Amino acid sequence: MPTYRNTPKLNLHPGSCHRGPAAAMASERGVALIITLMMLSMLMALSVGMVIAMSSQTLIGGYYRNFRGSFYAADSGLNIAVHQIENQLVAGVPATFASPPLSTAQATTLAGNAVSAVASSYGSSTSLNAGSAGQSWKGSFKIASSTVSLVGPGVPTKYNTTVCNAAGPPANGYAYQYNYTVTAVGTAQGTEQQSVTETGVINLAIDGQATTNCISFAYFGAFIDYYKGGIGPLVPGTMTGPMFTNTAWEFMPPIAPWTAPYIFTDPVGQVQSQVYYWNTSWGYNLSSATSYGSGANLVAPKFEQGLLLNQPPVPLPTNSFNQEEAVVDGAGNNSSWTTSGATGLQTLTNVASASWTNATTKGIFMNQGTTATACGSKTPPCMNGGGFYIEGGADVQMIPSGASAQQYVITQGATKTTITVDPSANGGVGSTVIAQQGGPSETLSGVPMNTLSNSPAAMVYVDGTVTIHGPGEGQGAVQDNAMINITANGDIIATGDVLYKTEPVTVPQDTLVAATSSNPMNQVLGLYTAVGNFITQDTQADQNIQVDGSIATISQADSANSCAGGKGGQLSNGHINTFNNVGGMIQSCIYAADVNTENTWFDRRFTARPGFAPPWFPSTTLTQGGPLAVNVTPSIQRLQWLNTSAQ
Repeated sequence: MPTYRNTPKLNLHPGSCHRGPAAAMASERGVALIITLMMLSMLMALSVGMVIAMSSQTLIGGYYRNFRGSFYAADSGLNIAVHQIENQLVAGVPATFASPPLSTAQATTLAGNAVSAVASSYGSSTSLNAGSAGQSWKGSFKIASSTVSLVGPGVPTKYNTTVCNAAGPPANGYAYQYNYTVTAVGTAQGTEQQSVTETGVINLAIDGQATTNCISFAYFGAFIDYYKGGIGPLVPGTMTGPMFTNTAWEFMPPIAPWTAPYIFTDPVGQVQSQVYYWNTSWGYNLSSATSYGSGANLVAPKFEQGLLLNQPPVPLPTNSFNQEEAVVDGAGNNSSWTTSGATGLQTLTNVASASWTNATTKGIFMNQGTTATACGSKTPPCMNGGGFYIEGGADVQMIPSGASAQQYVITQGATKTTITVDPSANGGVGSTVIAQQGGPSETLSGVPMNTLSNSPAAMVYVDGTVTIHGPGEGQGAVQDNAMINITANGDIIATGDVLYKTEPVTVPQDTLVAATSSNPMNQVLGLYTAVGNFITQDTQADQNIQVDGSIATISQADSANSCAGGKGGQLSNGHINTFNNVGGMIQSCIYAADVNTENTWFDRRFTARPGFAPPWFPSTTLTQGGPLAVNVTPSIQRLQWLNTSAQ
């Protein structure tokens, strides 16, 4: 039968209230809305933060973009303005050459005109988006300020000589120097601006009208008559002074150990229309450009005053006996003079008063006066003629002695002779002392003279091969104001440094050293052979050698034989790290030499002083200059570049 479960009654407290499920749900209503609102608020805050961050980044990027754009616009404006100044200076040179082509007043006016032209063209905002740059980033510039000032009057660099060693010929080439400062303000987009200032120097080299002149070969810093095509590249280094070849130059890229750059500070000319550019595989290409190749094969000589192609050739001197004649008469200008003539070598005597004969094989001879008639104002015995004739090969050491004397220590086998030439001795008349070690000696009144210029000068003619050197490494060998020419009927071998006691130019700036009352800077050395080579044979541990003076190994015979005889050039006996020359190198031929670097510091007295050259040095005719625009060669040297926006 069905049964029932009794449900007990709940004892409810009169004050209590029991909540059921419906009541609980009713109490939680609105929480989701609050949470949602909070999440939306956080999301909105994050979004606003992201928007602000992105906006700031965009603003910063835009500012930087405009900053860089303005900076590059200012820099571009600088380049445009500086080249405008350069073009204005070149355009202001008169088409008809005068000496000088520009007076100081004209050159100063030209500088002012250049500044005015820049202000007129770029004094207001100028867009950089013309022509092919129309789609480039927007940019403009204006030149806020510019100055151009002439450093000084034009400096003569070449001379229109009509006679070799003529006194006071008119200058046929000038150099003008201008200092400039330019400030450009660049703008891209917006109002952001940048200012850039550049200072530098603009040099103008102006050559005169084309004329054929007779000049000393000392005019050249480097000259090579026959440079056989493809024979090999020039030893690299810094070479100053005019350079020329009657064929074509050959250059190479940096290849160990020939890693020095080619730097040419003066015009580099050649007859042919193309240059030989070598590569690292020792092949070559011909080009009329001033550089060739790329990467490791890039050959890029620095031609500071231009590479001049298709130039008229420079003729070699005709061989003559003028150096031997100069020993006898101090003139060396008689084309009919011969060694066996009445005034030939038989007029010379040695320290023992024995005369030179055709049978003589060794000895030192000079023109000695023994009578009042022969000596004139000098007391017998006296020194006549221009120097000393050395029969047979010899070693010649040059040593300055005291303040004014020049010594020659001449060694032939076991015989050593010391010759001391002092123009200041003997009351200003001068004295020449010849002393043979263990043998006779003699003191002569007077010194060797160049009768063409009426000045003390010495011709040392060696009838054979001569080795030359000074007293030691880095020590002076040529006395102040001594004018010397050493000519060899064979090779000239430098076995040590041969230096001027006082260098005529600074190294490596190659600027003239100012003359003083005690030293008017007349010291000069010429080394010449028409039948041999100039050879460096360094005996020093560092394998470096320096020979000062103008060195010439030139003859028509060697060149006419296409240099097949192996003479007329420069060689080395053994390895030379660096060969330095203060003067110039003039050669008929070029041969391989074991030299890593060769530097020539041109003796600028040879172009700055009319007629200045080693005594009795070979001469030639040279065609120079012309009134064409190509004869005005500008060069720009930037000295300082500053971002002046914050200044």
